[in-house]
Amino acid sequence: MSWRCDLTGKKPLSGHKVSHSNIKTKRRFLPNLQSVTLTSDALGRTVRARISTNALRTVDHRGGLDAFLLKAKDAQLAPKMLVLKRQIVKKVGKTAPPAKEAAAS
Repeated sequence: MSWRCDLTGKKPLSGHKVSHSNIKTKRRFLPNLQSVTLTSDALGRTVRARISTNALRTVDHRGGLDAFLLKAKDAQLAPKMLVLKRQIVKKVGKTAPPAKEAAAS
C-alpha cells in the first residue's frame, strides 16, 4: 500500500533531519493518512478510502464526497476514485457544481 492520498494525491516528501551540530540526515515526511468510510449521496452507497486529514477537511468544506469529486481534477485522483467520479457524473448528469455568480453592481 502506497503512502498516497486517494483524493488529493499527496505523497511523501523528502528532506533533512538537522541535528544541533548541523549534521543533515535524509528523512521522509509522510502525509497523515487515515482509512475512512465516505458516503456518496448520489450513488447511495459507502466507499472506503485512504485519505489525508487535510482532504477530509476539504471534503467536509465542499459539502460531501460527491461535490469534492465533481470539482477535483482527474489527474490527481486515484483510479478507484476516478471510477467513482465517472459513476457520479453519469448519475447526476453534470461535470461540475454550478459556479457562484458575481453580483453585478
